[in-house]
Amino acid sequence: MPVYNKLVRDKIPEIIHSNGKACTTKVLNDGEYEKELKKKLKEEMTEYLSAQNKSEALEELADVLEIIHALSHIHGASIEQVEKIRVDKAQIRGGFNDKMFLVEVEDE
Repeated sequence: MPVYNKLVRDKIPEIIHSNGKACTTKVLNDGEYEKELKKKLKEEMTEYLSAQNKSEALEELADVLEIIHALSHIHGASIEQVEKIRVDKAQIRGGFNDKMFLVEVEDE
């Protein structure tokens, strides 16, 4: 039996059971959950960076976004609050749309 020891989406055990297989799960405490979400974010970012085409990239970005939703909740905020922070930062510092690459800054 393969051992995964990783955070999975909520319906994965149900899907496994519907395929006639058994699985063992446990509910994490808050500290474990945050730690595993951070590990999952790294995993999904690695998968995004390895995506071979636009479709795969978008699938992985959707997974990253799902994790960001969960992490915002862990930190006591809604995704709307995170979005407001993003918008405020973009208004003050800009976004990444202009493809600006900083080469160097001259010391005075």
